[in-house]
Order: sequence, then C-alpha cells, then structure tokens
Amino acid sequence: MSKLMISVSGIRGVVGKTFTPPVIQKFAAAFGLTMGKRIVVGRDTRVSGSMVENLVTGMLNSVGCDVISLGIAPTPTIQLAVENLRADGGLAITASHNPVEWNALKLIGPDGLFLDEDLGKQVANRAEDHEFVHQDWTGIGKIEYYDSAIEEHQRAILDLPFIDVAALRKRKFCVALDCVNGAGSVFFPKFLKSLGCEVIEINTTPNGIFPHTPEPLPENLSELMEAAKSPDVDIAFATDPDADRLAIISEKAEPLVEEYTLAIAVDYILSKRVGKVVVNASTSLAIDDIADRYDVPVIRTKVGEAHVAKRMREEEAVIGGEGNGGVILPDIHYGRDAPIAAAIALQHLLEFGGPISELRQSLPQYVIAKMKMDIGDSDPDRILEQVKSAHEGEEISLIDGVKILREKSWIHLRKSNTEPIIRVYAEAQTGSEAESLADLFLLEISSNL
Repeated sequence: MSKLMISVSGIRGVVGKTFTPPVIQKFAAAFGLTMGKRIVVGRDTRVSGSMVENLVTGMLNSVGCDVISLGIAPTPTIQLAVENLRADGGLAITASHNPVEWNALKLIGPDGLFLDEDLGKQVANRAEDHEFVHQDWTGIGKIEYYDSAIEEHQRAILDLPFIDVAALRKRKFCVALDCVNGAGSVFFPKFLKSLGCEVIEINTTPNGIFPHTPEPLPENLSELMEAAKSPDVDIAFATDPDADRLAIISEKAEPLVEEYTLAIAVDYILSKRVGKVVVNASTSLAIDDIADRYDVPVIRTKVGEAHVAKRMREEEAVIGGEGNGGVILPDIHYGRDAPIAAAIALQHLLEFGGPISELRQSLPQYVIAKMKMDIGDSDPDRILEQVKSAHEGEEISLIDGVKILREKSWIHLRKSNTEPIIRVYAEAQTGSEAESLADLFLLEISSNL
C-alpha cells in the first residue's frame, strides 16, 4: 500500500486507502486553526475532488473558519486568489501529476506561497495531536463562493508590460492544447483565445477522467504530438492536472522536454531585464549558460516549489522555477504557473520570428535522463549516505540529496517528496551519456537496498 506522504509538497495519498476522511479532516482543521479565519479553497477536476472539498470545507467551518470557495481552478489561480483576497491561507485540493487514484492538500500561506517546512510541520504536528476544538452553532464558519479568480488571473497575465497582446492577436498562432481533462481545461482554452490563438483542443473537458498518465512527459503525449503534425500548428502545450507545469511540443511534433519550458522563459525575461535567477538543484545547466550570457547569477535550492519561491523573494530574483515545466514569475505571484509559461513562450516565439524548433536550438543544448527506483521500505537517507561516501573524491553538492558535479554533466540523487522512491537525474550534452550516467547510479542504488 502506498504511504501517506507528508512533506513540503503537502499531504498526499491514495483516496480511500491512505488519504481517508479522518486524515483529510484533521489536516484541514489543523491548517485552519494554524493560519487564521479566512481560507481560500479550490481544487482540480479529480473524481474524488468534490468529496475532499466537502470534507475540507465542513471541517474548516467546524473549527470556525470562513471558506472562500473557488471551485475548480488551477493551483496558481488559487495561490493568486489568496493574495488578492487577503485571505489567511489557502488549500489547493490536487495531487498534481499523480495518477487519478491519488489526491492531496497543498498548503498555502497568506502570501500565496506554499508553507515552508517549519510552518508545515506545525500544521502536521497539530493534526497528529488533534489540537483543535469544534465550535458550537454560534461559532461555525461561513462559505462564500467566488467566481472571479480565473478571470483575475488571466487579466494579470494580459496586463504584463512585455506581453504584447495586440501583436499576438495579429499573429494568430495555432496552438494544440492538452489539459488532460484537468483544471487547465477551465482556464487555457479561453486564455489562449484571448491572445488571438486558434486552439486545437484535446482533453479539455474538466471531468477528471485522465485519458493518459497525467504527468506531461513526452511518453504520455502521443495524442498531442499527433495533433502537432498538422501543418497549421505553430506550437503545442500540455499541462498537468492542476496546471502549474507546462510542456511544449514543437511544430515538428517533437517534445522540447520540460526543462526547456523554463529555459525559454529565463532567456526571454533576462532579455528584458537582468537580475538573479533561482532554480532547484535538479534544473538544467542550460539555465546557467543562459544566465552567463547576461552576466547574472544562478542560485539553487532544494527541490520543491516552496523552496524556490521563498528564495526568489529573498533574493529579489526576476525569474525562476523548476525544470519540470514550472515557471515562476514574481510580477504575478511566487508560484509555478503554466499559463504564465505559455504566454512567455508565445511572446518569445513572436519576437524570435522563426519556428519554436529553431528557438529551442538557439538555446544551450543539454539532455537530462530522469529515472527513479522504488525502494520500498528501505531508508532513503542511508542509501544516499552510502552513495556520497562512494564518491567523496568528487565535487558534491548536498543542497538536496546528493548531487555529483562534473564538467558539463551532473548526477543528482534525492528522495521523493511525494512517493517512496529515489529519483536519479543525470544531465550531459548527449542523451546517451545522460542515460548511461543514470543507469550506473541506479545500479549503485540497487546494490545498497
């Protein structure tokens, strides 16, 4: 049975097995009492979402919190709404890229950022200790239904000074779009059309029935790649179920891979204004090479949006994110945002003047092999320590897990925030070299189980 995962990524598990009503209720209550009176609640389209939302709302009301309900909305929309509505916190009900049987609570602070580890632990400890009291009828919270959050998010992007809406509408890009029937379905089609795009919609019914494995990786996007073969298509976009990650497919029906969603955004934003860039420890060296062109520093953090966003705010970075297709633009909010990534990609493509395949080739060229190993009940910290000891003669970063740094390549091993696995990422200038490096370290892990 999958474990209940409690981490900086929230509380995540399999519905009816580890993610059960008692678990949902105690964490909702603990969150509300820790954060304050007014809590924003939104969700992705998962079949279990309505059930979870009802439990969350009821429990928040029970401990005296007022709920501002957004209904189905992308996670970045929920984050932005927390800020705009000056709420005390927010709960995004989504298991992000996990399969349909999973669901989760993502915990958002009043600043729109996911909770850091310290505050997240306070919530978790309160939940485990059942440190909450239910109100009598005089203290029960209320529900307010708010239906303007998506429109406000869209308007904020359209109002960015470097998004030339008039020019984009004149260009009329043809975009193929796969929202995996997730929360992006209620945002992206209308948004892209507002930018003058002709949209070929694939899986944009917000019913939570994922037609393929929901993580927007190339192996899961065959239908979108087939649509991209049309001579009319300029670019294709795919989102995960909560629309905080964006994958791009070229006009040649070839995936750019998620790392280059961020690379395109960093290249474009730095061309408009220079400043610090913050990314996580597993993000491509392409970001460093792009930053070198503009003579700006790259700062790396632990993996996890909360870590990147917090450091971006501290460093006053102009752009940042994670190499899984998560672009963070502080002009809007400190959160991964697929719609922002799409708008920047379209604007960069417009100004570049050539096809997206050529824009991708104009950027530094690297390939990352992303693999993982299920370690069952083995201790991931013990395994990582053994790997570190075996390579102590090499340059090693311990920002997050163990990262071995080599000339124009690296290997990064870290335990997952969401699953009982160790992730093994390796990057090099060719795919074969990256895969060979990753395979070697998978063998090393297996020998330590």
